[in-house]
Amino acid sequence: QVQLVESGGGLVQAGGSLRLSCAVSVSIFSFNAMGWYRQAPGKQRELVATVTRGGSPNYADSVKGRFTISRDNAKNTVSLQMNSLKPDDTAVYYCNCKGVMDYWGKGTLVTVSS
Repeated sequence: QVQLVESGGGLVQAGGSLRLSCAVSVSIFSFNAMGWYRQAPGKQRELVATVTRGGSPNYADSVKGRFTISRDNAKNTVSLQMNSLKPDDTAVYYCNCKGVMDYWGKGTLVTVSS
């Protein structure tokens, strides 16, 4: 069974940084893409960033230039470095693996205070 466990969320002031990590219980090399999504209170889940098996990233316009996604196929992890955080970045962040099926973690809360 595929399990994804996120870590690294917390409370940070605007302008600060956090690094999220997602540990996957199986080899991530088989997944076409991995990514981070987020869901703010009262809003739908939205894409933050994805990275392909080959390492090509894709970002939501709202985080371009501030967030960096990376994957480590040897360690079966995907990370999200978040810099220059804004209050609008406050959300639960979810890790996702895309293969034949979609797999999701339970999420980690990021709170950015103004």
